[in-house]
Amino acid sequence: MALQTNNTPIAGVVLAGGRATRMSEQDKGLILFKNQPLISYALEALSSVCHHTYINANRNLSAYEEFGLVVICDLTQSFDGPLAGILTTLLHTDTELLVVMPCDTPFFKAEHLQRLLDSRAEYDADIAIAFDGEQLHPLFLALKTSLTENLQDYLASGQRKVSDWLRPLKSVTVDFSGEPNIFININTSDELAALEAQ
Repeated sequence: MALQTNNTPIAGVVLAGGRATRMSEQDKGLILFKNQPLISYALEALSSVCHHTYINANRNLSAYEEFGLVVICDLTQSFDGPLAGILTTLLHTDTELLVVMPCDTPFFKAEHLQRLLDSRAEYDADIAIAFDGEQLHPLFLALKTSLTENLQDYLASGQRKVSDWLRPLKSVTVDFSGEPNIFININTSDELAALEAQ
C-alpha cells in the first residue's frame, strides 16, 4: 500500500531516457548492479510512496515494459534532457503530486522520497529539491503537477537547464547532508565496477 501525503494520490517517475554517453551509450537503467537492473532500485523506492509509477525511456522500450509499468517516451526524439521526461509524465498523470528520481542511484530509498514529500507539504512549496549539504540534486524532486504549463513554456522557449527552471519557483530544499552517499550514481563502467567491489 502506498503512503499518502494529506490523502493526495501521488505519481512517480524514474528518468531513464538519456543517452548515457559516459557509459558508452549503454542503457543505464538496464545495466546490472548487484544482480539487479539499476532501475529496479528506483522502482522499489517509488513503489512505497506512490500510487502510480511511470518509467520515462526513449529506447529499449520492450525491456522496460517487462517491469509491468507504463513506459512513456519524450514528446520529441531529440533527447532533450530530464525536463522533457518530467513534462511527458506531467502530461500523462492526473495526480496532484509527482515524485521524480533518476534510474542510476541505487542508494536513494523510499524514506528519502517521503522526506521530499513531507517537506513540500509542510511549506506548501511548488517543489521540493534534494540537497547534500554542498549542492542541489535537481533530479530528486517532489512537485505539484500544476507546474505543467510552466514547464511547457520553459521548454518551448528553447531552454533545457533544470536549475534555471527551478530557480524562480516556490521551492524548499531538503537537507540530506547527514547521508551524502545516497546520491552516488553510476555514470561509467569504472564507477560500476568500483561500487560492485565494495
